[in-house]
Amino acid sequence: MSIRENLAANLRRLCKDHASVSAVCRELGINRTQFERYLQGQTVPNKTTAKLICDYFRVDEPELYRDPGTPELSAPGLPPISESLFTQMIRPPAPSIASGTYFTYFSIPTRADLLMRSVTFVRREAELVTFRRVTGWSERRGSTWARARGNHYGVAISRLNWIYFSGVNRRQTGEPSLISVQWAPISEPVLTGKAMLLTETGPAFVSVIMRQDMSNIPPRRAIRMAHVIRLDDPGIDQLVVSLARDGLG
Repeated sequence: MSIRENLAANLRRLCKDHASVSAVCRELGINRTQFERYLQGQTVPNKTTAKLICDYFRVDEPELYRDPGTPELSAPGLPPISESLFTQMIRPPAPSIASGTYFTYFSIPTRADLLMRSVTFVRREAELVTFRRVTGWSERRGSTWARARGNHYGVAISRLNWIYFSGVNRRQTGEPSLISVQWAPISEPVLTGKAMLLTETGPAFVSVIMRQDMSNIPPRRAIRMAHVIRLDDPGIDQLVVSLARDGLG
């Protein structure tokens, strides 16, 4: 494949997990028509635009132009201490969680009537479990809007019957996050636990509830559902509402 074809294939893959190509263009500040030329393999961006795209998707420039048919290297080339840490992170036992889409609900400090609903895409490849978690936030404060978005990528590991989701935000803030959950002792399959997240006032520990989507909602629609919700919203999962009100998250 040519470098333009590689770029087009990689950009389409990177955009696939976002709400839409238009949303990507808006956040990048790139003209949609120009971006479509990249997606169609008609041209390649200049150095400045390529860096902007790489920073947005949190990838290196070689990855942007890499042949999509070439297998990715997971650990080779890492310094000895990094390789050792990586090996420790993914050693057995693997988390008892299946691949799929999971809605992840976070409590909001000082607002017992609200939950932050994120969407977590879990991918299982043999003993390695990775994830991507998307979070959106938008609220009016006086005459302005406050927004925060999360696009965390990471690995899930299992220790002492707990599943730990350790990730890093691939947006500009780049902050780490850690969620520790375990299967709740109830008849319905649901994960509950705690999370350490970055808020406007600094790191905070909040309750978290995870439940797999079994209705096969398309990824883009699931991402659009990742925002603040009210507990009295009739469309919310009632088991989640019950757990949140009982403080079991």
